[in-house]
Amino acid sequence: MDYLFQKVSYLQGLADGLDVDESTKEGKLLVNIIDTLEEFADVLDELLDEHADLEEYVNYIDEDLADLEDEIYEYDDEYDDYDDDDFDFDEFMECCDDEDCCCNAEEDEE
Repeated sequence: MDYLFQKVSYLQGLADGLDVDESTKEGKLLVNIIDTLEEFADVLDELLDEHADLEEYVNYIDEDLADLEDEIYEYDDEYDDYDDDDFDFDEFMECCDDEDCCCNAEEDEE
């Protein structure tokens, strides 16, 4: 970022060395352009600082989230050994003798 400030300083020195007359239209234009470039450099420097701060903050949040995920999902690996897809709940349902029950209708169809 320093190179940008160096270039703006160089342009300011060049304008001073060339004795740019601020009373002429061209002189006013050049001086205002150089001043505007300096303001852009200042704003860009502030934005880069704020970006670095936000990036650091996001990294802290990411670390906290990773810790939280480790706490919450710590026991998930223990349950991966169980295969719940093979478990058929219909085999373990007891059928009642009630005529209004839906399980009798299934048995009648068979």
